[in-house]
Amino acid sequence: MSAPAAGGRQAGPAGRQVGRRPVARAGLSDQVFRGGLRVSGGAVLLVMLAVGSFLAYQAAHALRVGGFAFLTTQGWEPDAGRGHFGIAAVLTGTVLIGLLAVSLALPMALCAALYISEYAPRRLRQTLIALVDLMAAVPSVVYGLWGFFFLEQRMTGLARWISTYFGWIPLFKVDGADPHDPLAPVAAYTSSTFIAGTVVAFMITPIMCSVMREVFGQAPQGEREGAYALGSTRWGMIRSVVLPYGRGGIIGGTMLGLGRALGETITVYMIISMVFAIQPHVLQSGTSTVSALIALHYGDSSPFGVSALMAAGLALFLMTLAVNFAASAVVARSRSGAAS
Repeated sequence: MSAPAAGGRQAGPAGRQVGRRPVARAGLSDQVFRGGLRVSGGAVLLVMLAVGSFLAYQAAHALRVGGFAFLTTQGWEPDAGRGHFGIAAVLTGTVLIGLLAVSLALPMALCAALYISEYAPRRLRQTLIALVDLMAAVPSVVYGLWGFFFLEQRMTGLARWISTYFGWIPLFKVDGADPHDPLAPVAAYTSSTFIAGTVVAFMITPIMCSVMREVFGQAPQGEREGAYALGSTRWGMIRSVVLPYGRGGIIGGTMLGLGRALGETITVYMIISMVFAIQPHVLQSGTSTVSALIALHYGDSSPFGVSALMAAGLALFLMTLAVNFAASAVVARSRSGAAS
């Protein structure tokens, strides 16, 4: 081994002096900032671990009694003494409402974000941003009241029309209703997954739109101008620059909205009619969710019933974690700007 050369240099393989890589010492402010980030990140993980541990501890009794049947049983009678309770029905309703809400909210949020960031006049842009942020701040109970008293009665006609012409699709079939009879009661179309999912879609659209708009606004100006210089139209520039750059934001905003939709409580509870059976027909009256189940039975449950509700909450907690981890993996593979 050759000795280090004077001045902090070291001889290379051919005798050439190779300089050391300069290392910048972090100042006090940088060290404080780095320490704050580590503490914040650790606190988030500790809170998540504490919530999961609390739910698991409280749900242990019910899970021991229910066993694997807790995932496959549709009824909910934990206090009947027979151990007949499970989350098969409420979990199915939760997923259906969440997926329906995201399916309706995604095109609205994407179009609104593109209009605000690319098409809206500069004077109007700040007003639209403020309005979208204001919609995100509206309490859930307001959306629930609006959905129950205003939207529900006006959507039964649309539900009947969809069932009439698309009832051959199992998802849009309504049992016990004749869509061709104009005098048939509309009660079969109220308090359905379709209405609840529509209201939840209006709730999560502002959140998804805000995330997408922020990412679209960070698309490189140089690449925008390069697309125009090559003769591209505005839509061509958006398709070749903005959308590929904002792919991670679209996915992240969508998954954030899905997480909000899966855990929505008061709005869904005010609209749906609870049924403890797997109900795959989204236009038909009656459905159930985990959050609505907890809101309905928490006040009058026995200690064992509370343990069963904690088990349902644990299942919802794990499901939302799985959705977020899956979204993080997808976003990591499609970093914003990687394809633009």
